[in-house]
Amino acid sequence: MQELIDNFANLDSLADIYPLLLQGLWLTLLLAAVALPTALAGGLAVALLYSFGGRVTRRAVIVGIDFLRAFPVLVLLVLVFYGLPFLGIRLGGFAAVVLALGLNNTGYFGEIFRAGLASIPHGQTEAAAALGLSRFQVLVLVLLPQAVRKVIAPLAGNALELVKTTSIGALVAMPELLRSARVAQEQTYNPTPLMAAALIYFVLLWPFSRWVAVLERRALARH
Repeated sequence: MQELIDNFANLDSLADIYPLLLQGLWLTLLLAAVALPTALAGGLAVALLYSFGGRVTRRAVIVGIDFLRAFPVLVLLVLVFYGLPFLGIRLGGFAAVVLALGLNNTGYFGEIFRAGLASIPHGQTEAAAALGLSRFQVLVLVLLPQAVRKVIAPLAGNALELVKTTSIGALVAMPELLRSARVAQEQTYNPTPLMAAALIYFVLLWPFSRWVAVLERRALARH
């Protein structure tokens, strides 16, 4: 038992490296705080193009969504970070991770928003237009609020996955939480930093995960 504690819960090692873990946690939160709104905005734009565009636009949107969803996010990060310089575009690690996460999740969020908009009866659009609302007002005041309420559970679930996926930053040497834990492990020759990082992820994401579960149960109850 003592050997287990010494290897996976060594407080002396943790006391030496906790500033490194805090730095990694901060970067993880910052990546999520920038990538999530980026992906949400991209997904909403894609859904609007599909819902209100012409036939050619819709086909292009479908191809784009399928393309973004088919590529693993790690592959996207490699293409963005190592491929774009051949086109004369050089991005730092932070921007590359945000762009890769944003592109990948734009496809998922776009499909979620599109499903939400498609679930609104067309008669509501006609009724709102008959009241004198502009097309933009119909969208903002009538359609989007209802669509978001209908798909809040899958949106929250996908946001949770995005936060966890910020760990891909380790691929381009971004010192997010997982990479910081690995560096700390190399410094201490002890896996305690990895266990501490796992615990931090759990404390950070478990309440959000429970909230997602509640939303999913409510959505099923409504159906």
